[in-house]
Amino acid sequence: MGNAPIFANQLLASQDFFARSTRVLEEADSGFRPHDGMMTVAQQVAHTAQTLDWFVDGASRPEGFDLDFESHGQALAAVTSLAAARAWLETAYAAAVEFARSADLQKALPAGPVMGGQPASDVVWAMVEHTAHHRGALTVYARMLGKVPVMPYFG
Repeated sequence: MGNAPIFANQLLASQDFFARSTRVLEEADSGFRPHDGMMTVAQQVAHTAQTLDWFVDGASRPEGFDLDFESHGQALAAVTSLAAARAWLETAYAAAVEFARSADLQKALPAGPVMGGQPASDVVWAMVEHTAHHRGALTVYARMLGKVPVMPYFG
C-alpha cells in the first residue's frame, strides 16, 4: 500500500480543484476558443481527460507512452460537447485514482523519451501538474466569456 492513499488523494484534490475552477463554464461555452487554432473549452477538458488516460496507459504498458500525437489531436478535434468532455474527465480521473491505489508505484517506467526509468509514482505528479495547467487556461477562457471562476481551493 505504501504511499498509494497519498497519491490517490492528490488526484482527487486535483479533480476537485478542476471542477470548482471550471464549473462556471456551461454547455453553451463548449465551442469557445480565444483564437483560431486554439482548443475550444470542450477540447481543453477532453485533452485533460485524454492526458490522464495517456499517463496511466504509458505507465502501465511495457512499451511505454504512445507518442502518436497526431491521432491524439484528431480525437480531440472531434470533441464538441463540454458535457461529454466532463464525462470523459470523470472516467479518466476514476482510472487514474485506481491506478494510484493499485499499481506498483515504485516500479520504473518503461525506457523512452517520456520519463523513462523514473518511478511510476512520478506520473501522479505529472497528471496533477498538467491538469492544473489546463484548469488555469480554462479560467482565462471563462473570464474572456465574462464569467468569474471560483477560487479552486475552497467554495
